Amino acid sequence: MKSLRNKLMWLLMLSVTSLTAWSQQVLAIRAARVFDGQEIHTNWTVVVEGDHIVFAGPSTDAKEARNAIVKEYPNGTLIPGMIEGHAHLLLHPYNETPWDEQVMKESDALRVARATVHARKSLEAGFTTVRDLGSEGAGYADVGLKNAIDQGIIPGPRLLVAGRAIVATGSYGPKGFDTDFDVMLGAEAADGNDLIKVTRDQIGKGADIVKIYADYRWGRNDTAMPTFSTEEIKLAVETARSSGRPVVAHAVTADAMTRAVNAGVETIEHGDFGDDAVFALMKSRGVALCPTLAAGDAISRYKGWKPGMPEPERIRTKRESFRRALASGVTICAGGDVGVFAHGENARELELMVEYGMKPIDVLRSVTSTNARVFHLDDQVGTIAVKKLADLVVVEGDPSQNIAQLRKVVAVFKSGMEVAKN
Repeated sequence: MKSLRNKLMWLLMLSVTSLTAWSQQVLAIRAARVFDGQEIHTNWTVVVEGDHIVFAGPSTDAKEARNAIVKEYPNGTLIPGMIEGHAHLLLHPYNETPWDEQVMKESDALRVARATVHARKSLEAGFTTVRDLGSEGAGYADVGLKNAIDQGIIPGPRLLVAGRAIVATGSYGPKGFDTDFDVMLGAEAADGNDLIKVTRDQIGKGADIVKIYADYRWGRNDTAMPTFSTEEIKLAVETARSSGRPVVAHAVTADAMTRAVNAGVETIEHGDFGDDAVFALMKSRGVALCPTLAAGDAISRYKGWKPGMPEPERIRTKRESFRRALASGVTICAGGDVGVFAHGENARELELMVEYGMKPIDVLRSVTSTNARVFHLDDQVGTIAVKKLADLVVVEGDPSQNIAQLRKVVAVFKSGMEVAKN
C-alpha cells in the first residue's frame, strides 16, 4: 500500500509539474500572413504565454519572443480560432438518418456518444467556439457536453448552448402520428405567459441562449407561418435579458422576422424570405442575420440536386435574400446549421457565403471578430490581440484570396495548447 501511495503521489507531482510548465510556456508563432480578425498582416509574430496572447505585431518588435518555442509556418496564414454561429452537435446529416428518427428513435446516450465525435471534428477543423442552437429532442445533453469539454474530459470547442429551444404549441415536429398519444417534440412548447416560466426554467438548467421558433411549417400545406406574437416574444426577451442572456429567433418569413426584431431578439436564424424592409429594420436595431446557406444547399443535394443542374427554388430564393441582406448592410454572422450536414465540414458555409456574393475578407471577419462581437465574446476571442485567449488556427495559403483554404488546417491552438489530430 505504501508503495502504491508513493507512486500515486509521484504521478500527481508529475502532473502538477507538467501543468505548471505549460502555464509558463512561451510560444512564438510566425506565419507568412496573420489575419488579426480585421486585416491581413505580413512579417508579424504572435507570442503566447500560457493561455493568453502577450504580443501580436511586427516581428522586429517581438521582444517577448526571446527564449520562446518558435512555431514557423512559412506557407500559412494564422487566424483567430473560428466561431461556428449555428450548429446542432446532437444531430448528424439527414441523409444518414432523417430528423424525425433521430429525435424519436435514437437514444440520448447514442446521440451524446456521437456528439463527442462531432465536437472533436469541429475543433480539429479550426472552430474553437461553437454556438449550439438546440438539442433537438435530447433535453439538456448539450449542457452536459459543454461541461465535459470545460472540465477537460473530452476535446471540443468552447460551447454556447440553447438547451431545448422553445416552440409554440402545435407548430413543431415530429408530426403525422395518431393524435391519441403525445409524441416527444424536438423542442419545448410554451405559449402566452407560460413563456416566462419556460424561459426561466431553461436558463436554470444551463442554457446560455434562449432560442425561439418565431415561425414554422404549420400553415396550410405545410407553409411557413409566424407562430408567436410580438408580445409573446417580448416576454421571453425581457425574461432572458434580466439574467444577462440573449434570445435568438428561428425565422424564415418576413413577418416572423419583423415580429422577432421588434420584440428585441439579437439574431435572426435563416431569414430565407427576408425583404428589403425587414433587413433595413434589422440594421437599424442592430440585429444580426445568421443565414445558414449550407443547410438549404445540403437538403437540396439530399433530394437529388447537384451543382450544374437548374437550381431549386429554395436555393434561388436564398441567393436573393442573401443578396438583399448584403446590400442592406445588416450584420451577417457565419453559421451553417451544421448537423444538417457533417460536422467538421463547417467551411461549407463560408464557401457559399463567397459564392453568393460576400468578399472572402468579409467572410473571414464574419467567422471571427463579427461572431465574437455579436455573441458577446469579443473580450475573450475573435481577434489576435494582447490579453485575448490564444485560440488560433493556421491554414495553408491565403484564405483572403481563396476561402477554400480554410479547409486546409495545419494547426489548431485552444487556450495556447495545440490540438492533437486523430
